[in-house]
Amino acid sequence: MYWLYVLTGVLLIVSVIANKGKTLQALKISFRRLLQIAPAFLLMLVLVSITLFLVPDTLISAYLGVDNKLAGLVWASLLGSITLMPGFIAFPLAGLLLKKGVAYMVISAFTTTLMMVGVLTFPIEKQYFGIKVTVVRNALSLLIAFIVAIVTGFFFGEILP
Repeated sequence: MYWLYVLTGVLLIVSVIANKGKTLQALKISFRRLLQIAPAFLLMLVLVSITLFLVPDTLISAYLGVDNKLAGLVWASLLGSITLMPGFIAFPLAGLLLKKGVAYMVISAFTTTLMMVGVLTFPIEKQYFGIKVTVVRNALSLLIAFIVAIVTGFFFGEILP
């Protein structure tokens, strides 16, 4: 990950050398856009944090760890789609769920939809990309999440061929 920061810094220096005026103008525009997005993003983070605080992980693992893997897959996809959390929280949570007996394919559906499907980010995406692109992206992401979960289930022997 650090190499991305280094690469970005090097490319920024190259851009400044090539055209200092345009680079500074681009940085100002990007900073203004960041300030526009920040309130909505912070509000989403606060709401999700409160929700995750109120819902205990035992309740989550009870619904995701059911014997019916299809129900667990649907619940995991639903929870992952409506939850917003960074990977450094999501993947340790996935490890805890695994220790509590949740199937690999259910965890795969949860983490994949968590990272790819954005129900909470829908209003922001719609504003920037339009409703059609946002709906298509989320629908395809949900389909990909199901495919990844099924492949994971086959790989770990949770679904018999």
